[in-house]
Amino acid sequence: MDLRHIPIVDHHAHPLLKPSATQTPEGFRQWFTESTDPLVHAQHVPHSLFFHTGLAWLAEELGCEPSLEAVLAARAARPYSEWVVHLFRQANIQVLLCDYGYGSDQAYSHPEMQALLPCRVEPILRLERLAEELIQRHATLGEMVDAFVERVSRARAEGVVALKSIVAYRTGLQVTQPSLEAVMADFQQARAQVAETGRVRLAHKALCDFLVIQALEQAASQELPVQFHTGFGDRDADLRWANPLHLRWVIERFPGAPLVLLHAGWPFYRELAHLAAIYANVWLDLSLAIPFATAGIPAMVRDVLGMAPLSKVLFATDAFTMPEIYWLAARWGRWGLGQVLDQFVAEGFLSPSQAQAAAQDILGETARRLYGL
Repeated sequence: MDLRHIPIVDHHAHPLLKPSATQTPEGFRQWFTESTDPLVHAQHVPHSLFFHTGLAWLAEELGCEPSLEAVLAARAARPYSEWVVHLFRQANIQVLLCDYGYGSDQAYSHPEMQALLPCRVEPILRLERLAEELIQRHATLGEMVDAFVERVSRARAEGVVALKSIVAYRTGLQVTQPSLEAVMADFQQARAQVAETGRVRLAHKALCDFLVIQALEQAASQELPVQFHTGFGDRDADLRWANPLHLRWVIERFPGAPLVLLHAGWPFYRELAHLAAIYANVWLDLSLAIPFATAGIPAMVRDVLGMAPLSKVLFATDAFTMPEIYWLAARWGRWGLGQVLDQFVAEGFLSPSQAQAAAQDILGETARRLYGL
């Protein structure tokens, strides 16, 4: 099934970096893996299927040899802004929801992304980044929490389309109601980090859980979707605590908060499909697992669609850094979804018109409804 004509609502992605960040072989190659190890980048990424297919497809698009050197030379010969527009139009990405939480000096800002891309761009508010900024500004827990709640309470009014939590990276998804004493102790430790280094990395469980709960209360009152990182990521994520099943307390405690569990929970996509099937407030996102699962994408998608309602599944790229990742993720996603829907039609599970409707929902229409786009 050819799905290129269906526009994508990319409901979870990150900003591009300035082109200088990916002009060298080292700078380009490192974004084809979640590993942060330079040895993996240099010795093993060149042997990954994602990198092999990426070079081949990009070389075909650029009209050059399928080598890293040739691809880099060909892309450098084109004006960067024109190349970005070309890839986004080829990917048929119509709307992009962007999490700017990385905070790199090389990252494009929200106004810059809006000016650069040929599609609508809307912001996602990352909760842990907001909390870290407020911990640095406020000396007492009460002041910091008041500022946090106040900012989140006006998120929708200020044009934020979703909240995002990376608590899975920091202290795990087993969020529970902490004691006030534990929250206060964590805040004091965080403030000590600020006094010592001038900054803080929020990785204090009681404080993380408390702030997630505060945000969920505000999200429920605004019917504002909350995205949670689940499953794999870079080495900072401990998969033992990134299984989406750990979110059961949150899911049941906040039935009015739309929860979008990201990255298919990979490798826990069966567990996530189960949660999406039984809880009305849970949606399943396929990003990051697409494109990194490459040839395994159809098997994953088939399992997911076999359990979860088709109306609960969303596609996104989780792309970052360079426009090629958005383009490659869109291509892998359409290929994998098309493979599975073709199988469903051949096996009599769906009619051709039902399969087309499912593709439209997964690639964009469900996200439009969920985020009020």
